[in-house]
Amino acid sequence: MKLSVVIVNYNVSYFLEQALLSVQKAARGLEVEVWVVDNNSVDGSVEMVRRRFPEVRLIANQENVGFSRANNQAIRQSTGEYVLLLNPDTVLEEDTLAKCCRFMDEHPDAGGLGIKMVDGQGTFLPESKRGLPTPRVAFYKVFGLSALFPRSRRFGRYHLGFLSADETHEVEVLSGAFMVLRRSVLDQIGLLDEDYFMYGEDIDLSYRITLAGYKNYYFPETRIIHYKGESTKRTSLNYVFVFYRAMIIFARKHFSGRHAGIFALLINLAIYLRAGMAVVGRLVKKAMMPLFDSATIYVGMYFLKTYWEENHKWVPGRYPPSYMEIAVPAYIAIWLLSVYFTGGYDRPYRTGNVVRGTAIGTVLISAISNFLDAFRYSKALIVLGGTWATIALLGIRLAAQWLRYRTWTLGERPDKRTVVVGNQQEGRRVWQLLRETNPKADILGYVVPKRAAHPEAGGPLPERTRTAAAPAGTSVVSEVPTEAAERDEGYLGEIRQLREIVEIYKVGEVVFCSKDVSAQQIIAWMSAIGGRVLDYKIVPDDTNYVIGSSSRTSQGDLYTVDVTLDIIQPKNLRNKRVFDLLSSLVMLFLLPVLVWFVKHPSGFVRNLFRVLFGQRSWVGFSRPRSRQLPHLRQGILSPLMGPLHRHYDEATLRRVDQLYAKNYRVSTDLNLVLSHFRWLGRHEQSA
Repeated sequence: MKLSVVIVNYNVSYFLEQALLSVQKAARGLEVEVWVVDNNSVDGSVEMVRRRFPEVRLIANQENVGFSRANNQAIRQSTGEYVLLLNPDTVLEEDTLAKCCRFMDEHPDAGGLGIKMVDGQGTFLPESKRGLPTPRVAFYKVFGLSALFPRSRRFGRYHLGFLSADETHEVEVLSGAFMVLRRSVLDQIGLLDEDYFMYGEDIDLSYRITLAGYKNYYFPETRIIHYKGESTKRTSLNYVFVFYRAMIIFARKHFSGRHAGIFALLINLAIYLRAGMAVVGRLVKKAMMPLFDSATIYVGMYFLKTYWEENHKWVPGRYPPSYMEIAVPAYIAIWLLSVYFTGGYDRPYRTGNVVRGTAIGTVLISAISNFLDAFRYSKALIVLGGTWATIALLGIRLAAQWLRYRTWTLGERPDKRTVVVGNQQEGRRVWQLLRETNPKADILGYVVPKRAAHPEAGGPLPERTRTAAAPAGTSVVSEVPTEAAERDEGYLGEIRQLREIVEIYKVGEVVFCSKDVSAQQIIAWMSAIGGRVLDYKIVPDDTNYVIGSSSRTSQGDLYTVDVTLDIIQPKNLRNKRVFDLLSSLVMLFLLPVLVWFVKHPSGFVRNLFRVLFGQRSWVGFSRPRSRQLPHLRQGILSPLMGPLHRHYDEATLRRVDQLYAKNYRVSTDLNLVLSHFRWLGRHEQSA
């Protein structure tokens, strides 16, 4: 066996499927075995691998054992001369594995090999090549000097910015996202250190390779797409703590006592700086709109109060200071909470949600004020205030809509103009699917990957397409468009004209069909088209979902071209949780009476507190681990409730769950809870 590919997966089924498809293509002509180690995913990853890739050797762990331990499980059982550690959120070029094996054969001093990685927009990822994070290098990184002077030999050592990204170099640290290792070296230095649960293990292993007298190489003659840590959510605070704690483990293991202490101090400082900045940034981002709304309403209420005092107040005089200090802030809080729960802060903003929220808030304020004599002020000011709140909130959202989308119509989010790249059959299939999924989307048509000559190969292209030629070095392997395709309403042209098509039609998104367009060509076009900010997506072979990422600093994302599910709407998710919370509080208050009406009283009490604290929901899917459905809290009841001894087949469960998700309303949960109240003490739906 020449090469063993090891992929550790955790809850990224769609990305894993795309990665395995790309590995299949890259493995042609080579002796390759593929291992997938699943760390107890709940998104159907294991089922997907067994169904679609029966040749893959699968290890299904019953718990998340961490990245290092999971890799070691497969490495110990594998037999390849070389071992490739590969992230599941990657796409390989068709020649990647062959070129890497050839390089390792030609360089017996190479213990490890990394390659050029690009993000979902084709932008080079600097972590493709890194230096050893010594205390000095860590200091420059933590305090931003490496970012300010990325090409400096002194300050830019973390990502080795002074070394060309297009040339082969000896480097100190390789990325665990794609890391080719020589088995004989692993036998000598040992496998991944399992003290690292996640992150840092690639640095540790790279360093041990160099200590053993071997070299790590950066090899840019082949590339992969890396969707930047999709399976670990790098924007989370947990990532900050786990990553930097891994650096401390590395320092204590490999540095002297004094250097390790300095390094640990810097890392701890970095942890709290990054964590603090992340928390503040999130709070500011989330609070910006409500704070602006509050300030605008408050200023308007002040002028309304002044006007009413001077012109219409029944008893002459000023309102007491408590009106502006206590009453108005309370009014604003009620208005904004009402707007929040009616979806007034959900994007795209909708006029009806804002008007409904302020109207409900105005009624609540009027009702509550009747019971508070000390704070009972003019009803007219409450009505005028509600009117002003409606106008102000709508005006703020109209301004935000204009700044972002250049339109004054709320509820409209202008869709990016999209083109699909694929041959006539697949390109038209994806084009039609996208149109049917979102009829308002601006799906222009499809571009066929016709075989075209390259300027470098001799023979100039026609003048009108010369500047739009395919990037040098790419292979075009799909069909020549037929006359029927050229007459098709969705046909836009050939891939060599893609640059022109993007410019002429002001395209904002390009969707590649990997069945017809090679990964090499996709990456080349992503990297070559300049001058416009484009989103790139990929449709894996014979699938109905689309994968992509808009920048190297954002996570990978996907959207399916299946039916739209109401349950994933922010408003419905929020209302579902509110229903669980309020119903649990009511049941808790009536507990002495309700326990007589349930079949398992002790289980009912247990479930009540689980739902109250957000561990469970009263209603969940019948099949909690389905990859076709969004993640919800595990339910006590399911949409398909009946006698407990009745067993339904998988197809029935799947259809009922899909109908529940597609047409979700809070009333659905209410009806299920009332109809099957006696079963609220049962064990939740098994996964």
